[in-house]
Amino acid sequence: MGETFISSGTAPIAVRDFGGPGRPLLLLHGAGGNLAQMTGLAQHLRPAHRVVTVDLRGHGRSGDGPWHWNEVLADLAAVADDLALTAPAMVGVSLGGMVAALWAQRHPECPGAVSLDGNPTLSRPEQLSGMDPEQAATELAKLRAVFDGVAAMLAEPLSADQVAAALAGQRAMAERYGAAPEDWVAAFERNLVPCGDGRSRVRPVPELTEQLRKAMESLDLIPAYRDTRCPLLLVLATEDLPEQQAFHELYAAYRRSTAERLASLDNPSLRVLHLAGASHAMVAERPQELATLITDFLSADGVFSPIQSS
Repeated sequence: MGETFISSGTAPIAVRDFGGPGRPLLLLHGAGGNLAQMTGLAQHLRPAHRVVTVDLRGHGRSGDGPWHWNEVLADLAAVADDLALTAPAMVGVSLGGMVAALWAQRHPECPGAVSLDGNPTLSRPEQLSGMDPEQAATELAKLRAVFDGVAAMLAEPLSADQVAAALAGQRAMAERYGAAPEDWVAAFERNLVPCGDGRSRVRPVPELTEQLRKAMESLDLIPAYRDTRCPLLLVLATEDLPEQQAFHELYAAYRRSTAERLASLDNPSLRVLHLAGASHAMVAERPQELATLITDFLSADGVFSPIQSS
């Protein structure tokens, strides 16, 4: 398993190559994460694929750069070219899933792309099916306040004690999901940048975090889902994260709206799977099951079916 930097694009991109015997696959993390968070899923996918995990720009050990979808896609093209990955499959979670869907739209030669709950950020009343508009606006304002508070907290440097507390929290989260605590600690530490005064900052930097938020709020993926000629699988969550339960009605309405918009599409290249019992943390919850789903979907011998739910 080797780690290297790809410097042929507009931002240096850190990658980790797990090797593997099959067709190449780029594996993309979510917003605020990094490639270390994808280690478990990568290991489950490796028997069938040559798996390469990526730190998206501004995350982990990759370079900074403005968050424009076209430039992020160009980063991945540079990775594929530099590593001689011919027509790689693309798999991503959350933000990485959005990138995978955009890649599928623009690369009909791609053998397949998978988005693991890669939905744009919930931010507008029209995204909420069956919910009173006034109530929706009120709840969205409360949700935005929560996001603002988290962003403000992450923008401040962390003391050594705060870092230690955060690492303890990562170990506790790993235990909740039955994952390896050292992997979760490594993922958190990968986004830490020492300030030189005993404190550390968490990547991505506040400017990029705000760019990401605006980009994810304004993104409409329906054109990508409608136009893709590359096989594209959307695996969607059906349950709330613990942190989302205070906004249960809001997220339930968003899931309904997303399902209704997808059901209106007629594209034989698109498959939709509503994964029963899974939350946005599905990669931590069910890595082996997801690896099997992904491998079967990307298999040349697999049966490709149109939109369906499960």
